[in-house]
Amino acid sequence: MGAVRLGLLLLTLCSAAYGDWRVALPGWEYRFPRDHGNHPDFKTEWWYFTGNLTASDGREFGYQLTFFRQGVLADDLITLSRFVTRDIKFAHFALSDLGAPKFYFRQKISRGAFGEAGFERGERLAWIDDWSCDFDGTFRIKARDGGTKLDLTLKPSKPPAIQGQNGVSQKSTGEGEASHYYSLTRLQTTGSLTIDGRELRVEGDSWFDHEWATNQLAADQVGWDWFSLQFDDNTELMLFQLRKRDGQRDSHSSGLFVAADGSTTFVSNADFTLEPGRLWKSPASAGEYPLEWKLSIPKLELSATVRAAAENQELVLSPIVYWEGAVRAEGMRQGKPLKAKGYLEMTGYGSEVVGMQSSPRNP
Repeated sequence: MGAVRLGLLLLTLCSAAYGDWRVALPGWEYRFPRDHGNHPDFKTEWWYFTGNLTASDGREFGYQLTFFRQGVLADDLITLSRFVTRDIKFAHFALSDLGAPKFYFRQKISRGAFGEAGFERGERLAWIDDWSCDFDGTFRIKARDGGTKLDLTLKPSKPPAIQGQNGVSQKSTGEGEASHYYSLTRLQTTGSLTIDGRELRVEGDSWFDHEWATNQLAADQVGWDWFSLQFDDNTELMLFQLRKRDGQRDSHSSGLFVAADGSTTFVSNADFTLEPGRLWKSPASAGEYPLEWKLSIPKLELSATVRAAAENQELVLSPIVYWEGAVRAEGMRQGKPLKAKGYLEMTGYGSEVVGMQSSPRNP
């Protein structure tokens, strides 16, 4: 089935999803490695890897590999056939060759009716065909698309950082309009990339986000800008802003600063400013993306300018188009200069965000 047709099927199934899903509520007690795994009581979940890598010949790359689960049937409904799917499995793989520059991306979608895609089987957390994520204390991720291939081992150097407050990352007003969300903000990464059939040894740092929820976004929220920055003083920052239809920033925007020792500081909407700069217009979607941002967090004495490492890092997919790519940052913290590598995700510019808005629950 073609990607466009299967994308339309995904939209239809998700909009018609029924059953009684759990929602993210305060007080969740995170336990690891348990919470690296699947949470099928919630409608939406993703395992999200991004990173910046340097090859042995000095070339620089960025990568993204994400596994998604979008629920169709809740647990309390009995399915009598493998063809009645409980959830849709899909994944995105992207690679930025920053020196060229070239951008490769691919999407896979599957019902997993015959085990070709799924979640949690032994050490395997997620897979779809020959794309996979395993965990045995370290992560092993693999993906390939023709002559482009990724095979990496990722070792966490800090404990999980819990996003939000009291176990939830609130995204809009109302009980359950939130997610359970944690990050591994610095993973030592080694392995190989294959570009056009040529294998390169690489090393660098990766970032892992794992998030599960049922209702997150409100109807008036049209997209978000999400930053993950790994500074050269061994600190990290996650920051996101939710954009509303009227052009304003939603008050539930927030972030988290991770110190060198792994301790964390919550960043509320009132604690930071984000100012977009230079725009890039996509020739594929006609979306206009800010490729330069100035951020400031006075309570951390932190300011920085974030710039895209390459312009065209847009994934033109069905049913969603978004920009996800490697960035570089320069700034100051507590009077000292600092630099960072990281990733930026921007949604709602090239297409509508689908499948994440709140919907009424069955009584």
